[in-house]
Amino acid sequence: MALIKCDFYSEVLNLSTSMTVILPQQTHSQIGMDNHIVADKHPTLYLLHGFSDDHTIWTRRTSIERYVAPLGLAVVMPQVDHSFYSDMKHGHNYWTFLTEELPHLARSLFPLSEAREDNFVAGLSMGGYGALKWALNYPERFAAAASLSGVTDIVAHQKRNRKEPESLFAQTFQNIFGDQELEGTTSDLLSLLKTKDKDTVQKPKLYQCCGTEDHLYKDNLLFTEACKQTGFELTTDFGPGEHEWGYWDEKIQDVLKWLPL
Repeated sequence: MALIKCDFYSEVLNLSTSMTVILPQQTHSQIGMDNHIVADKHPTLYLLHGFSDDHTIWTRRTSIERYVAPLGLAVVMPQVDHSFYSDMKHGHNYWTFLTEELPHLARSLFPLSEAREDNFVAGLSMGGYGALKWALNYPERFAAAASLSGVTDIVAHQKRNRKEPESLFAQTFQNIFGDQELEGTTSDLLSLLKTKDKDTVQKPKLYQCCGTEDHLYKDNLLFTEACKQTGFELTTDFGPGEHEWGYWDEKIQDVLKWLPL
């Protein structure tokens, strides 16, 4: 595999930013690695980071490069700051960057497939929210989306933050959304499930895991119940676990096995 730190200029953000990219490489003599290329243009996983992290975190906390090597899967890991994968009221337009600029730019720089059946998105915590938000808003772009310990009820999250206005999360939410009520908007995953169920023919497969000791566990159960009322195919994995990297390192391997490659 080739591990690339790519520094580039974003027209949407009006600043220089970075992404980490893993590209398949066919090797025959490398000891301890089983590397494969499966196509001229690689199937791609967009892998999103959480609230306190950046584009390097998945390679620093897990063995994601080793996990994807035998799959011939490229991985694109962008940097989105504390944006909750949104166009911020006081900040940058990270949603537009993620959904419009990043895929086109990544495909112009690297041999990545544009086909829906070759594109997937996953993330943890804030990134789990971003993965589901991206796939539900643009179901025609992804074959599958996975949330690991994701923020699946953004409305409840916003209400909890308003009860602690001095907290970092509350101040960040104010910077992102201002006084906007999120219920029923394209930021509300529970609302998106209902609206996209009605008008979406090609629905991406969904995967959701969360540890039973995680503070987001109850919110994840609500998402599961809401999804059961729709035509979306959802795979769930709930069991012992907390909001930490040992859990995510294990579960990302399950996600890779689950992906319809």
